[in-house]
Amino acid sequence: MSTDTTTTGTEHHFGEDITAIEPDAIPHEHKDLRDRDYVFIAFLLLILTALEVAASYIELGSLLVPILLIMMAIKFVTVASFFMHLRGDARIFSWMFYAGLFLAVGVYAAALTTFHFFAP
Repeated sequence: MSTDTTTTGTEHHFGEDITAIEPDAIPHEHKDLRDRDYVFIAFLLLILTALEVAASYIELGSLLVPILLIMMAIKFVTVASFFMHLRGDARIFSWMFYAGLFLAVGVYAAALTTFHFFAP
């Protein structure tokens, strides 16, 4: 029978039920955040949301959409990184989420350009 050594240092035999592994025995790749950190992130998101609402009432002309898109991207990255725990996951997951963000922004910008939104 072949054995496989996992990152926890315990040996498991091929075909053996590994569901009995204690959850605390599996090492975490990311540092857990404290409550204070989550409050800070929530405050940051609150400020960015308030700035987005304020920007929609201020006459910014053609700068409105780029400013709102930048703030949206910051909020997206913050939520995905901290609340969806992408900081500690494999880089491929982060890349997929962020690629989706840039694809969505690109499609949105192309649609606005098609409707001559950015024209003076």
